Amino acid sequence: MFVGHGLLAFALVAGLARLRGWSRHRALTVGLLAAAFGMLPDVDMAYAPVALLLSADPGGPIATAQAFWSTGNVVHRAVTHSLIVGPLVALGALAIAGTDRRRRAAGGVGLLALPLVALAVSGPLGSAVTTVFVAGAALLGFAGRRHGLGPGAVGAAALAGLVTHPFGDLFTGEPPAMLYPLSTAPPVERIALSPEPTLHLLGALGVELSTAWLALFVYFAVRHGAERPSSLPGAVRRVVSGRAGLGAGYAATVFVLPAPTLDVSYHFVFPLLGLGLLVALPTPRMARGAVARPVRAAATGLAAVTVATLAYTLVYLTVGL
Repeated sequence: MFVGHGLLAFALVAGLARLRGWSRHRALTVGLLAAAFGMLPDVDMAYAPVALLLSADPGGPIATAQAFWSTGNVVHRAVTHSLIVGPLVALGALAIAGTDRRRRAAGGVGLLALPLVALAVSGPLGSAVTTVFVAGAALLGFAGRRHGLGPGAVGAAALAGLVTHPFGDLFTGEPPAMLYPLSTAPPVERIALSPEPTLHLLGALGVELSTAWLALFVYFAVRHGAERPSSLPGAVRRVVSGRAGLGAGYAATVFVLPAPTLDVSYHFVFPLLGLGLLVALPTPRMARGAVARPVRAAATGLAAVTVATLAYTLVYLTVGL
């Protein structure tokens, strides 16, 4: 879901900016900034690789991956996923993006105060994670200003990215502590898309893929002027290579791999992403036309993963249950 958070923020902010009459370049810029803010809360996982290095697990790649998540979840989805802290961080980024030195200083002081709050609530580890979090927000605020965005645009991008992020996590893993620091307990339970674990995972993956397609459609609407909704499917379809159909072959893994769940999905996800990357490898043909080669490659890879997921789900529903 890491990338999906950024894609959702991009789609919402870039699309709204374009609807409000912003130029294509400016709408894409603020959308990309929102995407960066949308992914920023997961910086709390930076603690996990450090802890793993200090206590290496010799149990193999699967055991190492499980240890990574169990270690990271010590502080994951807490302070950085709060609907109380997020707006405060967005306000700090807004101040830093301004030209008034006093307001910038006040914004910096406000951001620096948050690690102290986390220290009181969650101890040194929570404070360290919060420090990295607010430092990232400050850097993004500076980046927005350097790319010509005003304080209001930076603040809106930050708010959109930081506030939408926790809701995407309601489909996977432990629900975030949205009311931190008032409460460290999740205020809501995880949304179950299906009582059957594998179907829930496939449903969550479907949400992720739908978000990616939404972001791609918004990109085309903004970048290439396909402003009529009826013209968007055709515009996107023309940049997807027929190789995406190879993803249907992934359905055969139903018979050779254990059914994936949220707890153990690495054996399913890694080959799926590998298939998407392989199909997305750029070719000379992708260089033709007005659409950049990386966009064509990304669209083809996304289509391949989507086809693979749908094919796998169909076969699983037929023979796997």
